[in-house]
Amino acid sequence: MRDQEPAPGHPERRLSTKETAELLGVKPETVYAYVSRGQLGSRREPGGRGSTFDAEEVEALARRNRRESSGSSGSGGELSVRTRITLIEKDRYYFRGVDATELAARHSYEEIAEWLWTGELRPGITFTAPKAAVAVARRAVDALPEHTGPTDRLRVAAIAAATADPLRFDLSEDAVLGTARILIPTLVAALPPVRRAHRDEGPLAHRLWARLSGQPADEASLRVLDTALGLLVDHDLAASTLAVRVAASARAHPYAAVSSGLGVLEGPLHGAASGLAHRLLLDVLDQGSAGPVVADELRAGRRIPGLGHRLYPGEDPRARALFALLKEIPGAAPGLAAARDIVATTARHTPLHANVDLALAVLTVASGMPSTAGETVFAVARTAGWIAHALEEYGERPLRMRPSGHYVGPRPPQPLPE
Repeated sequence: MRDQEPAPGHPERRLSTKETAELLGVKPETVYAYVSRGQLGSRREPGGRGSTFDAEEVEALARRNRRESSGSSGSGGELSVRTRITLIEKDRYYFRGVDATELAARHSYEEIAEWLWTGELRPGITFTAPKAAVAVARRAVDALPEHTGPTDRLRVAAIAAATADPLRFDLSEDAVLGTARILIPTLVAALPPVRRAHRDEGPLAHRLWARLSGQPADEASLRVLDTALGLLVDHDLAASTLAVRVAASARAHPYAAVSSGLGVLEGPLHGAASGLAHRLLLDVLDQGSAGPVVADELRAGRRIPGLGHRLYPGEDPRARALFALLKEIPGAAPGLAAARDIVATTARHTPLHANVDLALAVLTVASGMPSTAGETVFAVARTAGWIAHALEEYGERPLRMRPSGHYVGPRPPQPLPE
């Protein structure tokens, strides 16, 4: 803590902790976090009961925060948001500074989620859903038409679970963490099981498998699924994550924030991309060669799914990690060969590497899962990342995710339409 001395002849205006928090748009405890990081000075007045802060310094910090929260990244005016969660750099990505692929190789999805939320590892942790929340979510999901997609089912389950939680509006860190630990298993438990003989206990990947495949799960396959969940838990500010942060900025509760992410995830350029790669892989296996299938896609003017990623000039590290594990599953060999054929065939036209959607497609095809299974895996996995971003956003100034519109319409005043 540094003491602030007024300049001679210039009496400074001091603010209380409450006034400072209101001006910065943060909680009082965040004010002291600024002090501990050296971003703000404080002083105790003789006989005073609390710290005071220099008004000009507080106002300067508020201006700086506004610039940083609404500033551009310097590359095309894109929104830049401060975060301590995920870094993507040089064909690798990191969760709180730790290589994400190494974390996923050594830890379960639940353990990685805890690391993302708290910065602490809790070996052996599993998430358990309350029976009441599961019952409400299942009733809501069971009422949907049979053809309903997985993301819609998960969104309905999240909304239904929210109605059963009277504490959902408590946005304190402990409360949000408690919500996260029950929401994720509730989403999985609300999905209709494919296999009749299943248990809603143990690691989340084991419970999810019964919702995706009618085949019995071997340890190697479960390991791939659990690793996929861990690898997909977060990926910086993807479109769905940005939607979650906007909702959290408006102080929507965690269930509503997750629902926002699920709404965006359904697009073909995001979570649903793995389904397109799944169908492409099946076509290649059916034809026996990638050549005619790729030709048909290009003739129709469609991009080849499962290839390339705007953040990775080289191979997607998530795909690389999953392909290595899939080699240990005998049933995945045809799918792996088809995936290699797709990459090699398209390389003659454009040198694109496989991305995680193609790796997910190999897993889902080899495991007898439907084309929507990759979307389900993606949504369940990313829920943990969304919670991490919501937690981070709840600690920021409310409504900071409010860009200004650049109006390009007719200049007023215009005559009333007739």
